[in-house]
Amino acid sequence: MEISVELKQRTAGSKPNALRRSGHIPVNLYGHDGDKSLLLTLDAKSVENLIKKARIGKTPVEVSIPELDWKGTTVIKEIQTHPWKNFPYHLSFFAVKD
Repeated sequence: MEISVELKQRTAGSKPNALRRSGHIPVNLYGHDGDKSLLLTLDAKSVENLIKKARIGKTPVEVSIPELDWKGTTVIKEIQTHPWKNFPYHLSFFAVKD
């Protein structure tokens, strides 16, 4: 079973809480280009589906970023959730070298 998601680049100056109110979850992608990280977003519905299917640090996830012409295999490094609502509010992906 292959899991794939399409991330969008976060606009400069966008606030995480404003993103969440608009139905998007902030995402960081590490390891795609050396020590640089990318600030991205993913819609909340896709995050829910991803969490149901993927395990942290184990399941490969195919990620594409159309704005940057980047596509690669990643794993979920971390999922931050709200303390008592159990709502995901931030994801971190780590790129895997093929």
